[in-house]
Amino acid sequence: MKVLFVASEAYPLIKTGGLGDVAGSLPPALQDLGHDVRLLLPAYRDVLERVRGRIQTRARLGLQDGPVAVLETTLPGTSLPVWLVDAPAWFDRPGNPYLDPQGRPWPDNAQRFAGLARTAVAIAQDRAGLQWRPDLVHTNDWQTGLIPALLSLENDRPRQIFTIHNLAYQGLFPMETFRELGLPVFLQSMHGLEFHGQLSFIKGGLVFADHITTVSPTYAREIQTPEYGCGLEGVLQARSRDLSGILNGIDTETWNPATDPHLPCRYDAHSLERRGKNKGRLQRDCGLHVTDRPTLVGMVGRLVEQKGIDVVLEALPRLLQWPLQFVILGSGEHRYEAALEALAARHRHRMAVHIGYDEGLAHRIEGAADVFLMPSRFEPCGLNQMYSLRYGAVPVVRATGGLADTVVDATPDHTIAGTADGFTFTPLSVEAVLHALDRAHCSRRSRSLWRGLQRTGMAQDFSWARSAREYSALYARLLGRSEAA
Repeated sequence: MKVLFVASEAYPLIKTGGLGDVAGSLPPALQDLGHDVRLLLPAYRDVLERVRGRIQTRARLGLQDGPVAVLETTLPGTSLPVWLVDAPAWFDRPGNPYLDPQGRPWPDNAQRFAGLARTAVAIAQDRAGLQWRPDLVHTNDWQTGLIPALLSLENDRPRQIFTIHNLAYQGLFPMETFRELGLPVFLQSMHGLEFHGQLSFIKGGLVFADHITTVSPTYAREIQTPEYGCGLEGVLQARSRDLSGILNGIDTETWNPATDPHLPCRYDAHSLERRGKNKGRLQRDCGLHVTDRPTLVGMVGRLVEQKGIDVVLEALPRLLQWPLQFVILGSGEHRYEAALEALAARHRHRMAVHIGYDEGLAHRIEGAADVFLMPSRFEPCGLNQMYSLRYGAVPVVRATGGLADTVVDATPDHTIAGTADGFTFTPLSVEAVLHALDRAHCSRRSRSLWRGLQRTGMAQDFSWARSAREYSALYARLLGRSEAA
């Protein structure tokens, strides 16, 4: 199948979050299955610098928004063709692709990503002079939401999938932007792109794509409820037959405890006793007491309310009276950073906090912690719980979104069946966090039980190859083909 995969970021060219991981990993995995995939991205300044010397101009377009060149390169480390939308007025800016140096959205984001959309439509309809037309267009998040809406105006168009990575980000603009972009009048309604008196880019994908996916099966169900639907639950309920969740994958080469260069001592599921050396080294480097008796709890992530850090802070004074140690790595709201640092200063041998992000330390925490804590309020997919399972750091998570889909609670039935690999809890409360961590700590007393949880988690397949096979099957269904075809 010929697939045009459109995104606003893709690792390693540019990344701000999970979308970048998906767009940098899923298209090559689809290519490995034999599909003809092209990745379309904006030609941000940082992207052009990374591909300098490996680029050529393939087409020039005169869009109503302005002139555009289509450049071609390959995704680093792969043979995947990447087409870049080169429009300096929109994309020749340093740093974050969506925010100005003061951290505010670029005032012309609607125009920038409308230009990306019109370029994608020209390519999809083979009007760009590239002599290539996709069978299917796969768009991602609000930045590409206009593409399904604009393609709906075409009589002979490819099939379309729109993937929601985080529904909280919707691409909302004043309604006068609708006229500035020259969009067809019939789209300016509640059945089109209007959302409470504003122009909503994401609604273009939700209303007009042939199928909607999101990044975990549970999140696909959750976003159809008022609690998680961000005001769009009615639209999603109406499209429920065309909505499904496919769990993201992880980079199983970068995240592999048997080969990880960041770990002082590498190991696999058959040499888990070697993890103890990593625990001792991390304890020593973080100024914690070096002993195996306490349960070492790791956390890596953004220090924001979504991640439940406020509840963790409320629970920590009691938790620090237990035989537990904590190593926390992350950054976010200053109030949470300051509160964690103050607690760590009072409990120097029990708790270590590192504000910021350190890739090596993130790997070392996964390779050393007994338990990895993720008490998220919502989590479309989540990556760290999958890293933890792969590294034998038993996850303790709130049962929401992708966390619910990847972590099997260590109930007696699941333990006897050999399917348990962690501990889940709900609702998000101090008492629930305390109870879940107590269950985990007590379970460490049984070496056989703990090793069983670790090995079950390490045996899971979270590769992008698995995700790609599911997307491939969905593509085939939409196109009315057998996968073998």
